[in-house]
Amino acid sequence: MDEAEAEARAETKAEAEKRREERFLEVTEHFRRNALLIIQKMMKLNHSRDNQTIQLVDEILHSIFFLGKINTPPISPDRIVNEGLYDKLKDSYPQPFELYSSQLPRRSPFSCLLDMIVFLEGRENENEIKQKLQEIIRDLKLHKGAPLVSSTICVSQKNPNSARYYGVSMSTSSKVPRQIMIAASCLPGSWDSHVAGAVMSFNQDKNKKSYFDGTIKLPEHVTCKAYSLHGEGAPMQPCKSCVELFGLVGNKTTGYAHGNCAEVESVSNLFKTDAEVREQARPTSEKFTDDNRSKAEKSVRDYLMNEREIRHFSRDFEFYTPSE
Repeated sequence: MDEAEAEARAETKAEAEKRREERFLEVTEHFRRNALLIIQKMMKLNHSRDNQTIQLVDEILHSIFFLGKINTPPISPDRIVNEGLYDKLKDSYPQPFELYSSQLPRRSPFSCLLDMIVFLEGRENENEIKQKLQEIIRDLKLHKGAPLVSSTICVSQKNPNSARYYGVSMSTSSKVPRQIMIAASCLPGSWDSHVAGAVMSFNQDKNKKSYFDGTIKLPEHVTCKAYSLHGEGAPMQPCKSCVELFGLVGNKTTGYAHGNCAEVESVSNLFKTDAEVREQARPTSEKFTDDNRSKAEKSVRDYLMNEREIRHFSRDFEFYTPSE
């Protein structure tokens, strides 16, 4: 090979690499943009309260980096944040950088943002919480259906005078990451076990399992109301999946993936605090047995095991715990 031919080949290789880089940036643009804006907003909100909420910043970093890892194509933390911010974050929050490819998040990123706003506004101030989230979405230009952005918030209460428990819809970037996050949330350590059992009653194709039924019916005195986080914040009717999971009155024809909706996180948070309501909503099906539940949970673990091998995760289903 003469010198001219070698130079031509080197140039061709460089051009191909440049095209690959440009394609990567194009495909991942919306994820990277939203991730950076949400991280910066969380840091600003945390700073406004003298770092009282550093655990939420730590947690959202891990959740975003995890979703970047399982994105197609994968997006590493240094592709999400610029060099100066990368070094600052890694120094202040080393765990998310160390463990995003080996431990599962307990929830998706927007749930961490929700907790931040609930902390800042006060749990009893429902309207202010909804308005603040809508304001953030508008200010950051986080469009409906965009990566990492929840479309719905839900508020559950035991009665009109009781505490409010909030939840948002899964803020993942596409179908497979959503499936992975829902599956992970069904494992012990994330959602309340009754809520997880209800979700595990259905396969990912939305068909009900033949051998297990952990669906529940919320008591009549419990309210579970969802609202859009976009536009005017209109009330949202429960979809078919939420009707099937919780016995709500709503849409019986159109449904999202079981576990995707804001109602799931909201009801889970209610159950975790109110044992009386949780017991009143206990599953009653004859198929709700320990053996059948174990079988359903095994199907979830098998799915996650397969995804772990595909995506080269290094540990076995440990949940991430934010540093204090």
